[in-house]
Amino acid sequence: MAPERISDAEHAVMEVLWQRSPLTAADVADALADARDWSLQTVKTLLSRLTNKGAVSYDQDGRRYLYSPILAREDYVGDESRRLVDRLFGGRAAPLIAHLAEQKTFTAEDLAEIERLIGELKS
Repeated sequence: MAPERISDAEHAVMEVLWQRSPLTAADVADALADARDWSLQTVKTLLSRLTNKGAVSYDQDGRRYLYSPILAREDYVGDESRRLVDRLFGGRAAPLIAHLAEQKTFTAEDLAEIERLIGELKS
């Protein structure tokens, strides 16, 4: 069962935990310090929300809490991708690809990777 929807702020915390865990709230705040001007209390609130949503767990180590993701990044990306395609493109991936192509967002490397993936899918 997928956890409740994760906000953009919560996603920033999850990215830190997906890169390295377990971490304390202070560790997460330090990792986010350059990108976000959040207090330690803000990070603790976000970790609490993520715990309540079932995306993060914690273990107590003395007076410290060590946080780890329960939700795998791959599962999160899959759920969010499906949600985007369903909401904006009627559940079809082809219109998404067409939209991105029209916006000229693909690099030569992107196109080569897409061609490789399509070739694998056809095999």
